[in-house]
Amino acid sequence: MKEKLFVVKIGGALIDDDVLLNEFLTQFSEIEGKKILVHGGGKLANILAEKLGVTQQMINGRRITDKDTLDIVTMVYAGNINKNIVAKLQHKDCDAIGLSGADANVIQATKRNHPEIDFGFVGDIEKGSVNRKLISGLLQMNLIPVFSAITHDKKGNLFNTNADTIASVIAQALSEEYDVELLFCFDKEGVLEDVDHPETLIKKVSEKDFYTLKEEGKLHKGILPKLENALGAVKNNVNKVFLMKETRLKNHIENHHEGTEICL
Repeated sequence: MKEKLFVVKIGGALIDDDVLLNEFLTQFSEIEGKKILVHGGGKLANILAEKLGVTQQMINGRRITDKDTLDIVTMVYAGNINKNIVAKLQHKDCDAIGLSGADANVIQATKRNHPEIDFGFVGDIEKGSVNRKLISGLLQMNLIPVFSAITHDKKGNLFNTNADTIASVIAQALSEEYDVELLFCFDKEGVLEDVDHPETLIKKVSEKDFYTLKEEGKLHKGILPKLENALGAVKNNVNKVFLMKETRLKNHIENHHEGTEICL
């Protein structure tokens, strides 16, 4: 029987709220056994970009990353946010280690090649991009990897990479060795038929359901990358995948079902 591993991804809304972030990290620290945390950005990168006069552009929830923006997100994601989370986890007796994809060549990306849009310094990754043996080695040392959304191409270039994708491909790669449960934690109850009404939570979403909801215009742009990456995970042998509210992590671990479960 494979050992259990939780891969937990958190987003910007949580990172921007010190109180909620601290409460979440307390719940995360109480998860027994092997675990990995992946975090996105938050408002700080946009605030810093505005102060520096660097215009930001988003397309379908994904950031266009020119050189100036890359410098900003690297400082914020791999620096300020990552090390603050690591420090908070150490305070909670979690022996965390903060990583970007460039550290120990742990996640190697390729520059996004899009037929119509130049995303700039944005990197795409897949299951084979992940150094599974290295991450597993860290886990066996009882370290808790904390990943920022910065990768590299082993040619000296850094890339901004979608944090949902990072969580998904790490979960896929580690599923060869572990019984992986992937949790996308964000500020909604899960997948909602009406984004403004939490009571419209959908308990299970299949690939067919996803395309139906998308065609009906019921999926807001922020949740699309999460669902796409969640489906990619379940297609590549990740045992369980959930989209859920970040404040319900402890309930989920104890009761085995919060939010929306993604299935084939």
